[in-house]
Amino acid sequence: MRRLSDSAQRLEGQKMFQILAKAKELEREGKSILHFEIGDPDFGTPQNIVNAAYSALRNGETHYTTSSGILELKVAAADVTVRSRGFRPELNQLLVTPGANSQIYYAFSCAVNPGEEVIIPDPSFVSYRSILNFLGIKPVGIQLKEENEFRLNPDDVRKAVTDKTRMIVINSPHNPTGSVMTEDEISEIYRIAEERDIYLLSDEIYARMKYHDSNSKSCSPSKFDHCRERTIVVNGFSKSYAMTGWRLGIVTAPADLTEKMGLLLETTTSCVSPFVQKAGVEALRGSQEPIFAMIEEFRKRRDLAIVGLNELPGVKCVKPQGAFYAFPNITKTGLDSYGFANLMLEEAGVALCPGPFFGKHGEGYVRLCYANSLENIQRGIERMQDVLRSR
Repeated sequence: MRRLSDSAQRLEGQKMFQILAKAKELEREGKSILHFEIGDPDFGTPQNIVNAAYSALRNGETHYTTSSGILELKVAAADVTVRSRGFRPELNQLLVTPGANSQIYYAFSCAVNPGEEVIIPDPSFVSYRSILNFLGIKPVGIQLKEENEFRLNPDDVRKAVTDKTRMIVINSPHNPTGSVMTEDEISEIYRIAEERDIYLLSDEIYARMKYHDSNSKSCSPSKFDHCRERTIVVNGFSKSYAMTGWRLGIVTAPADLTEKMGLLLETTTSCVSPFVQKAGVEALRGSQEPIFAMIEEFRKRRDLAIVGLNELPGVKCVKPQGAFYAFPNITKTGLDSYGFANLMLEEAGVALCPGPFFGKHGEGYVRLCYANSLENIQRGIERMQDVLRSR
């Protein structure tokens, strides 16, 4: 009898897509569903970026390209890094990838051995734990506490480091809570990584999505070593540029690690489509006004969502300072996370993600993605309010 591998048995995937599938099934049955489960901007990709891809296609840029990425895109990324993070990476530190999610897989695969440990926030982006489990690496979750606005506490990280720790993962702005770490917190975690001579993976996919009223000044740990020693910066175009379907990202890391990640990319996917990369060049070099406008709209949506959530019976919600997620506490509704999410989907037609999708310390919470219109956010709050008041 043929059997699946042990590693395949450990795969979990991204469970929020299971909520999406159930919501779509209810829609096919005629139920009105408001979608707050998936982290996908509802804006279209800016037209100048789309036009750049059209132009590349018309020019015949449809063949293989260099596995590590086209020179023009890597130079553009280096230029942006100078402006945003204060240093210019060498081109051999940059790797163009099919989205940012794959960068996490490449980094874990090439930097950590089975049986070793990686410290991650809990709750956190679901792919961290799923990839680590698949690779036979032990995830060590550090609880993010509501009283600390869900920011990762360096003291907790320090206590969790062992002789088996190979990497620390930080994510700021954070999925699923929207928290933004302070400069001091990031600096201290970098010092821990430096003292123990381990890697620090900084997931900065939401780096542009910080709001003007944030009380937390944030930074990238890459400023300390310019990604030459231990820092790995995960980044991509999906969120800030509304390019989730394009699957384009650029990772910055120590050159020896980038080389091995590049070989893994070459082995598994060959390269990123050249016309997609040309769209990335335009995204980085073209007008940023559409991006600023999207972020301002997300700020308005956040404000509406947080006010509304805090008015729901039994619900309270910390105001997130970045990304496009809210992580309300629902413990006083008398429901657990799964019960609350199921009730809202089936009775209110509001699709949310249960907090435990993101780790064991997500129990008592749900995630709401406010990458939706102000009108739909208001409708969603009203529907949830009606259901909770009728219980």
